[in-house]
Amino acid sequence: MTPPVPPPVVVVVGDVMVDVVVRPLGPFNRGSDTASRTVVAPGGSATNQAAAFAAAGADVHLVAVVGDDELGRAAGRALASTGVQPHLEVRPGERTGVVVALVDPAGERSMLTDRGANLHLSKEALVRELFAVGRHLHLSGYELLDEATRPAGLAALEAAVAAGMTRSVDPSSAGPLASVGAALFLGWTKGLDWCCANLEEGRVLTGQRQPEDVIAGLRRYYREVALTLGADGAMFSGAGGDVLHCPAGRVAVEDTTGAGDAFTGTFLARRLWGDAPEEALRAGLAAAARVVATAGARTWR
Repeated sequence: MTPPVPPPVVVVVGDVMVDVVVRPLGPFNRGSDTASRTVVAPGGSATNQAAAFAAAGADVHLVAVVGDDELGRAAGRALASTGVQPHLEVRPGERTGVVVALVDPAGERSMLTDRGANLHLSKEALVRELFAVGRHLHLSGYELLDEATRPAGLAALEAAVAAGMTRSVDPSSAGPLASVGAALFLGWTKGLDWCCANLEEGRVLTGQRQPEDVIAGLRRYYREVALTLGADGAMFSGAGGDVLHCPAGRVAVEDTTGAGDAFTGTFLARRLWGDAPEEALRAGLAAAARVVATAGARTWR
């Protein structure tokens, strides 16, 4: 009898946030009231990705920082309910991070972000016992985009190399990425096994516009690239440079918050399990479709 294949062990380093998702129900009334629908839910790009890794069957550890407030305690409970093993440093006197996501009628969101205690992620917060041969490190790009957390992000990448781990990154957000500059980000992350980006992030990193040109540009820096295209699905390029495109299924979009995170965690988990690129893309797109059908990336349990 063939013994069961053990699940991949994934170490995620990044933010824990609380999402406040606001969808106005009519035109915005400046200086007055606007009727809205609001959802408060656990969030944070890295945390959402960790939950997606776990949902896809991986053994997941999350390294992050929260404040010593009720939001931090609630976020920790919500995280533990997903099966992720949290390694959360609690910062006395600090607030847990909060992001207000403003959702337009098409379901697209714009974010107002207060990273709070996340800004205190340091090299000392990295649990060295988690870095071991055969495991995988996934780093949220937010840790590299902010000067305060960049040393910890770079240290995590270095520790993973020293331990013989595979590594992946998501660029996280086009605006901060443009502020830091493509050359620096690519220099910090060149040679990683995977990069999972959306089209706007890919455009910032490569200076290209068309998806085929964007993914070709990214492949110069990473072993494999997954590029999400919103309603147009996702693309993949790996060894040999061939490009695979998987369309997205039709779904009524309520809120896109967390869709990219669900794709990233699921896609990477399936690749780590050994799935073929097309299977991993389809699994990632299916996970993203489930997220956009509801408000908020995850719900409290």
